[in-house]
Parts: sequence; structure tokens; C-alpha cells
Amino acid sequence: MRKPRLCDHAAMRLLIVEDNADIAANLGAFFEGRGHAVDFAADGVSGLHLATTLEFDVILLDIMLPGLDGLELARRLREAAALSTPILMLTARDTLDDRLAGFRAGGDDYLVKPFSLLEVEARVQALFKRASGGGSSVFQVADLRFDTRTLELARSGRRIQLKPMARRLLEILLRAHGRVMSREALEHAMWGEDVPEGDALRVHVHALRHAIDGPGEKMLLHTIRGAGYRLADLDA
Repeated sequence: MRKPRLCDHAAMRLLIVEDNADIAANLGAFFEGRGHAVDFAADGVSGLHLATTLEFDVILLDIMLPGLDGLELARRLREAAALSTPILMLTARDTLDDRLAGFRAGGDDYLVKPFSLLEVEARVQALFKRASGGGSSVFQVADLRFDTRTLELARSGRRIQLKPMARRLLEILLRAHGRVMSREALEHAMWGEDVPEGDALRVHVHALRHAIDGPGEKMLLHTIRGAGYRLADLDA
């Protein structure tokens, strides 16, 4: 079997809110095979929680959802949470009134089922580039620089090698833009519902801190007692 081709674009973090397990699995496998990180929610309430507690580049949102439909979820994200994350609405509804309702609720684009995965990818990439001013793949905090496209990580000219899980943890923290992320949010972002037993997160945090905060260097990875973790230059 051929290995999936990694995407030529910057790695994205996507939230798929879809109650059809087959559609969600197909989308997830496709985007993960292109090198992107994917989280899932099967109902509107779970989608609202994930979208407001974690950082995503694009949200793929089904309209017909249990608990809280996609239109109401989009409205809450835009109005109550003041979230600007691009939203691609996925739905079987294809009338003009349905499309207009999706845009009024806060959707940025609208794709009717059944759809081509390549078209979904093109729409998602367009939304990501529009929101990020071109889709830069480089994150920098103080003298720490990480390119999510090439996976090159360096600090003050010192090249750093990370194992895959520590690298994923780094990217999650960088995409949080200095916000404190709780243990629960980080565990969900890294493993979804399959969090390993024991304290795996602490092991990866220790490995990441040991790699990026070298002797004599300013500490960038901070443990916030009782709250979680934060990657930031506190002197900036």
C-alpha cells in the first residue's frame, strides 16, 4: 500500500463536527494523511466545547447535528465566543435559502454533500490562507523558531530534534499563542478520547522542556500550577 502523501502546504489543526461516523472518518483519514492534525465532535455541544477551549485553523461543520445544530453552533461561536476561526459548512441542504442561512449564521464557505475530498481540501486551504494572511508555517517565541512545514526547530541557532509526540505538543502550545492550556485540553488535543494510562502528558512536557529550555536560556515552557501549561516569553 502506498503511504499517504504529505500535504505541500502548511500543517493545519482542524476540527470536524459531524455526526455521520463514516463521513467524519473519511475526512479525518484524508486530512491526517496529508499531514494535518484533526479533532472530532459528533454533536453540537461537544463541538462548541472543543472550538472554544482549543485552537483550530479551520472548523468543518455539519448543519444537521444532534443537541445543537450547526447554524446555532456557528452563531454562538461568532456572537457569544467572538471566535473568528474560519468555518466551512458541510450539508445536504442545497437551496439558496439554506446557503444564505449558513452565511448569516457565521459560515465562511458552504459545501453540499456528497462532495469530493479534494474539493474540501481546496476550500479548507483557501479559508486557512485567507485567515492567516498567506498561511505562514513558521511560529516564533523569543529566540525559539519552529517551521511546521519543514519541521525545523531551532533556538539561538541551536538545532533541536524532537520525537513526534513532543513535536505535536510543541505545535499545540505554539498555536495557543501564549494562552494557558489545561491538562485536559492538551490530552484531548494529543490523543482525543484515547488518552494513555499513567501520566504520559507529564513525560512529554518534561522531554519538550529539556529540549527547548537549555542551560542558561530563558524558560519558555511554563507550568501554571493548578491551571496547565503555557509556552510564552513572559518578559515580552
